[in-house]
Amino acid sequence: MIHVIGGGLAGSEAAWQAAEHGVAVTIHEMRPVRPTAVHKTAGLAELVCSNSFRGDKLDNAVGLLKEEMRRLGSVIMRAADMARVPAGAALAVDRGVFSQKVTELIERHPLITISRDEVPAIPPAGSGPVIIATGPLTSDSLSADIAAFVGGAHLYFYDAI
Repeated sequence: MIHVIGGGLAGSEAAWQAAEHGVAVTIHEMRPVRPTAVHKTAGLAELVCSNSFRGDKLDNAVGLLKEEMRRLGSVIMRAADMARVPAGAALAVDRGVFSQKVTELIERHPLITISRDEVPAIPPAGSGPVIIATGPLTSDSLSADIAAFVGGAHLYFYDAI
């Protein structure tokens, strides 16, 4: 059993890939029990900024990465392709449809359980494998625990841009 803390893009994809390889996964997503300042729904992988995943052509690194993800069975790319809206050479999505599709696919996977709870601290050693994929909207208590674990000087968030 793997525990994934955070149901955003990275957490959803990590859970999906592990489950597709036969490993049971629990995604811990604090919404809607504990809302954030920017999310509007309880859906997984809810995009709160741009609806663009940038270029989708195979003549650049960004497009090639997307193609690699598709070939590896990415839930994010599958949902993005289902939610695609016109955007020239870019891959842009309808945010609501995208989150809905990711959520539906994850909910239907027989090896994935979604637990709607806030994880306030890094689980103790011996709890089994844990993936922390909470991003910039981590709850204050978990963020403080992560900072204490890695050292505050090493805790940064880098935007995808």
